Amino acid sequence: MYKQQRVSVVIPALNEEQSIHKVVSGLFELKNSSMQSIIDEVVVCDNGSTDTTAQVAEHAGARVVFEPIAGYGRACLKAIHALDKPGIVLFIDADNAFYVHQALPLIAAVTRGYDLAIGSRTLGRMEPGALTVPQQFGNHLASFLVNGIWQQDITDLGPYRAISYQALSSLNMEDETFGWTIEMQIKAIQRKMQITEVPVDTRPRIGVSKISGTVKGTIGAGIGILSMIAKLWWREHKNHSQHTVGNPLNIPTDGNLTKGGNV
Repeated sequence: MYKQQRVSVVIPALNEEQSIHKVVSGLFELKNSSMQSIIDEVVVCDNGSTDTTAQVAEHAGARVVFEPIAGYGRACLKAIHALDKPGIVLFIDADNAFYVHQALPLIAAVTRGYDLAIGSRTLGRMEPGALTVPQQFGNHLASFLVNGIWQQDITDLGPYRAISYQALSSLNMEDETFGWTIEMQIKAIQRKMQITEVPVDTRPRIGVSKISGTVKGTIGAGIGILSMIAKLWWREHKNHSQHTVGNPLNIPTDGNLTKGGNV
């Protein structure tokens, strides 16, 4: 618990037996100034692993749920549904690319009033090999598009993030694949939530990436992210157009005008 708020962690995982113990045990080792555990629960969603990811995660203290159908967003959704009344939800990958102690400034940002705190690898220190060139390009392109469309200055789509459970519940997350992270950011922007970026460091992951490790994964992630940006932009544009057509003079519709009154 951190400042009277229960903190839950979501970790989607696929064949991460080499790294998952480091991540889960490291999270449970985080303490506050009174030497009390900050993390109340860790829920790992095993997304169809063929190795011992689930057993290793359980041994480290995590609760494991299973989603056999592949999909980053699908795994996150499954884990969220298993959470036990959190105040704050922390998302982190299972590959040990992030430093678990840097969860603290992300969690602290939410307790200070931010709805969503994104761990920005761009603002932090990035070790050689931490992100491939296609990953860095895709990150830059997606950030550029969001900046241009929504006038929101973002530098990263980083999966290392903290969000209040209340805010998360209101976003109605839908994406089941690689558009999950950008969907959360854009929807938070559209709802005018308080968002901040916190620098986080990153290092080469343990094991082979399911995204950047294959051509298919890289292309799939790119398509998923760009498709989500287009989908959310079109939905917003369509809703705005319908509102304008239905009320071209933008006359208040809150009942303050009475019949026969003056406009």
